[in-house]
Amino acid sequence: MNAGKSTSMLQVAHNYEEQGLIVRLFTAAIDNRYGVGKVTSRLGPQREVELFSSETNFLQDMQKVACVLVDEAQFLAPEQVKQLHQLAQAKGVPVICYGLRSDFRGEPFPGSSYLLALADDIEEIKNICTCGKKATMNIRVDEKGERIREGEQISIGGNEAYRQACGRCFYTA
Repeated sequence: MNAGKSTSMLQVAHNYEEQGLIVRLFTAAIDNRYGVGKVTSRLGPQREVELFSSETNFLQDMQKVACVLVDEAQFLAPEQVKQLHQLAQAKGVPVICYGLRSDFRGEPFPGSSYLLALADDIEEIKNICTCGKKATMNIRVDEKGERIREGEQISIGGNEAYRQACGRCFYTA
């Protein structure tokens, strides 16, 4: 959360497009924080992108694509992660996914588990906990800023609903 994943994705897309290459950018259809079908950096830049849902087949219509970028990749279904892996391995198309490893309870997202298992390379985009240590976890909070420990795994929200935390603060907060 709030580590610069979307900013990084927009920069990578720009770099490919500066070379005249075709890039396909995707974000989760359920993520409507900044408008449906948009990737928005908290620093300001935003861009219209394609949506993916549970119905999306990432092996279709990928001719002439130089790179595929996926934001909110924790919402990918395991089968979609396998499709993206096949696209990267069999077709040689770079696939770069940006997302969270785990939810507010510390439980892995199914899509993230498959991404971590199949990825050739993993780059951590770091953020900082309020205590100053590296944040590796997410905490869900209510409108008063109080921690929520139970609930559905998926609840869309931004800074008003989630805080990043180091492992120590995650377990002691």
